[in-house]
This record gives sequence, C-alpha cells and structure tokens, in this order.
Amino acid sequence: MLPRRTILHTPLALAAGSASAAPRKLTLSMHQTTSAGAGYVKSLTGWAKAGIRNVEPIAGALDEFLKTDTMASAKRVLTDNGLRVVCGTVGVTGLWEPNPKFAENLEALKRRCAQFAELGAPMVFSPCTTSAKFTPEDYGRSIENIRRVAEVGRQFQMKVAAEFMRSSTFMASLPTALRLHREAAHPNFGILFDCYHFWSGPSKMEDTDQIRPGEIVHAHLNDTQDLPRELLDMRTRVIPGDGVAPLAKILRKLVDKGYSGPISVELFLPKYQQADPYELAKEIKLKSEALFKRAGV
Repeated sequence: MLPRRTILHTPLALAAGSASAAPRKLTLSMHQTTSAGAGYVKSLTGWAKAGIRNVEPIAGALDEFLKTDTMASAKRVLTDNGLRVVCGTVGVTGLWEPNPKFAENLEALKRRCAQFAELGAPMVFSPCTTSAKFTPEDYGRSIENIRRVAEVGRQFQMKVAAEFMRSSTFMASLPTALRLHREAAHPNFGILFDCYHFWSGPSKMEDTDQIRPGEIVHAHLNDTQDLPRELLDMRTRVIPGDGVAPLAKILRKLVDKGYSGPISVELFLPKYQQADPYELAKEIKLKSEALFKRAGV
C-alpha cells in the first residue's frame, strides 16, 4: 500500500511531468515590411484589429513617422493597441563581415538600438547582405566585429541577431552562422533563422541537427513560390501555406532543437505591401495558425 504522502504528491508530480514534456510553442508575429505601404501607424493598428499581438517594426517606417511625430507617440501606438515589439529591424548592414565602413555602421547601430530600446524591443537584427569577396582569414577577423556589435546590444540590454542570407558571400548558410556564433561566444549575440533563406539557399535540412538550444534567438516565416530556385528572390515569398516550402517540417525541427518564441511573417511582394493591413493580417493569421497546428508547434 502506498504511503499517504506519495498518494498526495502523485498528481503534482504528474502535472509537473506533463508541463515539462509539453512541446514548445511558436507565436505568430508580423514583420512591418509585409505591410510597408501602409506606414507605421496604419500597419500596426490594422494588425492589432486582426488579433496580432507581436510585431517587428522596421527602421524605415519609424523614420517616416518621426518626421512629424515623436518617439513617445510611436510607443503609444504600440501600447494603445496592445502590441509587443519582439524584435527591431535596424536597417543597418555591414556589421558582421570585415569592411571599411564597420565603425560607421556600428555608430548607426547604436542610434537604432537606442530607438528600439525606447519601444521596448528585447532584440534587434541585421542581415548579412554583402556581395564582396572574402578569404578564410576574414572569418577570423570577423569575430571581433561580432563581439563589438554584441557589446552594443549589452549596453541597451538587448540581443543583436545576425541573419544569414542565401545570396550573401560571407554568411549564406546555417552552418556558417552557427560557426561564427560559437566562435564569438557572446551572450548578447544570436542567430536569426529565416525560413526562406534556409530552404532556398545552400543550407540543407540535416544542418538543423547542428543547432544547440539558445543559438536561434529569432525567426522569420515565409513560404516560397513553385519556381526553379535560380528564379527565387525576395519577391517570390508568399503567405505561409500558399507555397511549396516544407514549412511544417522546418518549424517542427526548430522547436525540437530548442527554439520557442515569436516567428515573424516577412513578405516583399507589392500585392501584400499595398494590401489593407487588417485583411492581410487576418489571412496570414488563419493560414499560419493552420500551419502551426500541422507542425505541432
């Protein structure tokens, strides 16, 4: 016969076990590029009306708003609509690879971090867009750049993420991003995983086996048109569920490898950017949540 204490504690133990075994979840977010034509206010208010709660503002839309208004007002647009900034797009590149404008770019990053910190962002990111030529030695030199960028993030109590991009000549693949992350070994530096750049670029599905918990700090969600990969570009992205990318498999793998958090839908086609933000967000929310359900995330 079991002791009374064991019987009393068994339900608690089972509940704790169920909680720890529960799958990590992804939460839908919207990247402001997706509704770029609507501007800062209209995009955010339209998304909020559609039930979106997590957002990723972009520097360009914020700059346009600030021509006639203030940072305090920009913050109120978020709070009045119940929106939470999960990441900021700083609009600054040339932060990861060795380049002659690095010091200038770092100063621009500081200014952007100050703005996004005021909006409550826990993180900002910069894509690796370079098309320059590099040597193996350049990867060693880049580590100091990465650490200096991460120190800027530390000053503002936020992380700075690097986005690997399929067309980059320095950081185009997940393995390269992971390698640089581990060599830099800075707590304020992480990797942004974009489904489009991962699936359409040089990365392979088995590369995700290398991911360690905590290395992916943010993610972008987008689907891809059924075209030869040679024809894919930023404007061939479509709403999750409308394309041919194996998104359910990719998302399931991300969660299995420890990523839990926001994933922002980022689209570039003019038909999306010029659409009504409310109607577009409704469609994206419906299709993305169906995808999350299929993926079990």
